[in-house]
Order: sequence, then structure tokens, then C-alpha cells
Amino acid sequence: MNYMPEHSSRSPEGHGHDPARPAVRAEDLTVVRGTRTVLRGLGFTVPRGRITGLLGPSGCGKSTLMRSIVGTQSKVTGTLDVLGRPAGHPALRTRVGYVTQAPSVYDDLTVRQNLDYFAGILDPGRAAADRRRADVTRVVADVDLTTHADALAGNLSGGQRSRVSLAVALLGAPELLVLDEPTVGLDPVLRRDLWALFHSIAADRGATILVSSHVMDEAERCHRLLLMREGEVLADDTPDALRTRTGSETVEEAFLHLVDEAKTDAAARTKETTR
Repeated sequence: MNYMPEHSSRSPEGHGHDPARPAVRAEDLTVVRGTRTVLRGLGFTVPRGRITGLLGPSGCGKSTLMRSIVGTQSKVTGTLDVLGRPAGHPALRTRVGYVTQAPSVYDDLTVRQNLDYFAGILDPGRAAADRRRADVTRVVADVDLTTHADALAGNLSGGQRSRVSLAVALLGAPELLVLDEPTVGLDPVLRRDLWALFHSIAADRGATILVSSHVMDEAERCHRLLLMREGEVLADDTPDALRTRTGSETVEEAFLHLVDEAKTDAAARTKETTR
């Protein structure tokens, strides 16, 4: 299984709840895999209670960064604080929800059975039975799978199975949701509905969402953006500020402008060192 479903509504921890502190703070964050440096000295913050989009082409390091944040990535150096704790700290296990690109559910269980199973792990004991049932009912409705609750996960479409994984991560209402390309392969209507859910989670529940995508039009749905390319952060700002800064009409145009700018700067540095 390649996910880490978490919850936070009953967390006894009092650390990291200061709204003035960022949900995620990175300084000189570096990840080396073999001979390749995947993340190159990243520095950024993710504000609390907002949707931050992590955008960039496939292979730029988005998934590696997300694994680093949830504590499942090896060979990470630099500073990476999550909800006031070092990334991967045991106290974060009940406060962070993580959804990978590949759906992570048991195909031989129904949607409800999958959720009942994981809810039992997150909130065990007979005394919590009513709370678990309410939690499962809530997340099934959140991801619009009420009519498929008793269907085997293995019989669902790819998009429906992805929604089950999202429902697992929503169990217990985590403080931070880390979503790795959750809308890939979904139809436009479902994508729209999921983004409405993300905004509801951030606005109504106060959760922080970090969501990755390589589809630039989804950038317009985020409060803040981290634009990545080749293991580096090109920009950390709001969509409006990025458009203004680059004189662009869309975030995609702004991204391309920043890519060209980075190439020009790199060429100038190379020329300077060869003199």
C-alpha cells in the first residue's frame, strides 16, 4: 500500500496550531537519488488554511517533494518543518492526509468496507463506532460516491477508485492534505466538483491543501502557487502576482516566461564562468 491516510480532529497535540506560522516551511531542501539531484536547495512556505498549487511538468520533482513533506522520502537534507514539527515526526501521523497518484485501495472490498477498515485503524475501539460510521458517511458524500458505496473497489472506474483514495485521506478531517495529481483522468464535471470540495475544506474546515498538477489551468483555482522546473522552484506567489510580475494573461504564460527567464540567466552565468 502506497499511501498514508491520516486524521487530526482528535489529535492531542497542541503544537503547530499558530495560524501565523506556515503549514510547511522549507529551507535548502535537497534530495539526491543515486547520482541525480532531484530537488535542488528549495526554499518556500505553504500558508495555513489555503490551497497551494504545486505545478510543473512531469519529472520536475513534484512527487519527490510531496513524499518529503509527508515523511516517506529518503535522503532528504536541509530544513523541512510541517505543522511545527520536522517532516516525518510521529506526532504528524494523525494530522496529515496523503493521496498518491496511484489509487491505493483493496479491490476485493467495497468502497464502504475500505473506509470502515481504515477508519478503524485511525480511530479504534468500540466506543468510537458511531463516530467512525458518521465519518465514513461524510467522506463518501464528500467524494460523491454514495451510490457506489457498496460496489467492489475493483469494479470501479479509475477515476472512482482515485476518489476512494481521497475519501480515505479525508477520514478524521486532517489539518494538512497533500494531494498528488488527484484530478488526473477525471472528467471536467468531476474535476470541477473536486475543486469545489477542496475550497470547502480550506474555507469551512480551515485545512491546508497542497495539490500538485501538470495542468496549468488548475493553477487558476489555487490561492498560491509553487512553480517547479527541473528540481527547482521558479516562483512562490499568488496567481495574480505572477501574472502581474510577468505581464502575462494566464498562469501558463507566466510559467513559460519564467522558464525562458531562467534559461537566459543560466546561459549568462555559464558565459561569465567561462571568461
